[in-house]
Amino acid sequence: MQTFYFTDPGKVRSHNEDSVVIINNDHNEFVIAVADGMGGHKAGEVASAIAIEHIRESFYSLETIGTKEEAIDWLRMIVKEINEKIFEYADKNPESKGLGTTLVIAIKTDDYILYGNIGDSSGYVIKNNTLHKVTKDHTYVGMLLNNGRLTEETAKNHPGKNLLTRALGANDPIEIDIFDIDTSVKGLFLCSDGLTNMLTDEQIEKTLNSNLPIEEVVVKLIKKANARGGTDNISIAYLKKESGDD
Repeated sequence: MQTFYFTDPGKVRSHNEDSVVIINNDHNEFVIAVADGMGGHKAGEVASAIAIEHIRESFYSLETIGTKEEAIDWLRMIVKEINEKIFEYADKNPESKGLGTTLVIAIKTDDYILYGNIGDSSGYVIKNNTLHKVTKDHTYVGMLLNNGRLTEETAKNHPGKNLLTRALGANDPIEIDIFDIDTSVKGLFLCSDGLTNMLTDEQIEKTLNSNLPIEEVVVKLIKKANARGGTDNISIAYLKKESGDD
């Protein structure tokens, strides 16, 4: 199993509000997560860091993440706990009111793969050298798409593209969408919208299929996003199966 993650502030933002992590344990269980904070300087990065650090601490407190059903329960629990922590921080730090974060998270074990998301950070899988988006964006445009009121083409440049309808720290109670994934996929790819707003899925897929080392693939994608404007922070977490991996 090869893994690599990286986060970059981009070309426009003065600071980075994204947080990202890939962690695993002795049971060959992996947790991958990307959080894209919002709320401005000294707020968005706090919210995303709260999310990622709580995931890390909670995962490492477990001997094993357990069965698929137990993992789903864990996802719902940590999201509730992260939400509470962000609201508590906002109460104690009024200058940070309005902070929040997206979250896309994947769990990979020998027996199952799960994805979960809140907001518009994206989770993909790679199967037969093709990139498939798993998650559905919680945005105004995403809602219009789901209702059949927009096409994929008209959605690309819609002014409400980045207007979130769900985020940690913004909704209480909060609900995470969970997706059960075919374990035969060859890769898990998670990113913030700083990548997907600059590159198409086809452009991302082409780089993933370039046969470069995993670290170079991730860095090349970030460089490409920056070359096209880099208007937002860019974060990527990538797990790639090697031949013989479960």
